Amino acid sequence: MPRFFVQKEQIEHDTVTLTGDDAHHVSRSLRMAAGECITVCDMTGTEYECELTDFLPDRVLAKILQVRKSETEPPYYAHVFQALPKGDKLDSVIQKAVECGASEITTFESARCIVRAKGENEGKKVERRQRIALEAAKQSGRGIVPQVNPTVSFAQMLERAAQADLPLFCYEGEGTRSLADALRTANLSADHTPTVSLVVGSEGGFSPEEAEAARERGLISVGLGKRILRTETAASFALSCLVFALEM
Repeated sequence: MPRFFVQKEQIEHDTVTLTGDDAHHVSRSLRMAAGECITVCDMTGTEYECELTDFLPDRVLAKILQVRKSETEPPYYAHVFQALPKGDKLDSVIQKAVECGASEITTFESARCIVRAKGENEGKKVERRQRIALEAAKQSGRGIVPQVNPTVSFAQMLERAAQADLPLFCYEGEGTRSLADALRTANLSADHTPTVSLVVGSEGGFSPEEAEAARERGLISVGLGKRILRTETAASFALSCLVFALEM
């Protein structure tokens, strides 16, 4: 069933209003007709099963048949911090991270990043990355569209990542624990949705100085197994481990 994400103000009583690209997609691309059904999500994890009723020049209306809480969202909030990679690798990182359950994605600059953020282009890049997250959320049946944030510095990343209940710093150097051990011994409270930060380096990984700075801020240095993963693989691999440990 086609899935669409709308703002709360597009839902009024028992009617959902689709506008813009969504209305065009329903009527022109999918060529749907009155009586057919779609799934609508309100960005908060609530889903609405709807029946299409009216096709107007600038909008499409649908009647709400059933309201339910999304069953596809993980029982934790995973925030991926990805050091800027080369080329179009970040597109893949965002897409797969969304599919694997990330709720938020923030890019950052580290010492070994080859790519650097350019302030004048950052706004357009974030918009494009957010569209990638939206399409991945639709494809994978997510109940929310994960937020993609502007690029921050390494210090800013550490400050944000350290606030999570389980702050994980992916590092292949000395002084690391296995990810399995970190997840097994994590003391995550059942009183609230636990938060997990997952920090991944660029192609060159992290410098020893950065790893030490992360440890000083309370991040847990973890290894991702015996093999070296590419930067575009690491986040989705670690998120899959979270799914296995905390969902399945």
